[in-house]
Amino acid sequence: MTVTYTFDVFSSLDGFGSVTAGWSGYWGKQGPELLDHRLACYSEEQRMVFGATTFRSFVDMLAGAADDADVRDPWVRRMCDLPATVVSSTLAEPVDWRDATVERGDAVEVVRRLKEESKVPLRSHGSLAMNRALMAAGLVDRVQVTIFPVITGQTGTSPLFKGAADFDLELLGSHTLDGRTQELVYRPTLHT
Repeated sequence: MTVTYTFDVFSSLDGFGSVTAGWSGYWGKQGPELLDHRLACYSEEQRMVFGATTFRSFVDMLAGAADDADVRDPWVRRMCDLPATVVSSTLAEPVDWRDATVERGDAVEVVRRLKEESKVPLRSHGSLAMNRALMAAGLVDRVQVTIFPVITGQTGTSPLFKGAADFDLELLGSHTLDGRTQELVYRPTLHT
């Protein structure tokens, strides 16, 4: 029996995971329902899984952020308290994360082993390239996309599924948060 792996990601309506300039965190659309829901998603015991690029970005954002900054919202603080596995061939331990270990090797093999050995669910926030590869290998059980009500056609970067395989998606759940932000949870299956 293997544990559930959730690929959790934020997106603009047009499918970008980040922007170059002109927007604040959450594209300026966070609200109390969103923040409470995010904290609930991270309240259960689970293990985070990051690729090196996303992990470095989180560490850099948190290191330079004031205590009241968006990047220190309660759900982010909770995420930082969870045990984490960082898949990287370039990072060396110790890393600047309370309970993180660095795993060398292919992400598909690392996550396949984690799914078999872990006693708690696995979750990854971001890490787009790694999660596209994990989806193609059939290791992602849920794709949780939080869609913010913005179009970032001029400033959007990091297209979520650029270069991904084709997938059929079974809708497992949806939430409208603060009357404007949509969370969609899908089960992905490679399209044949």
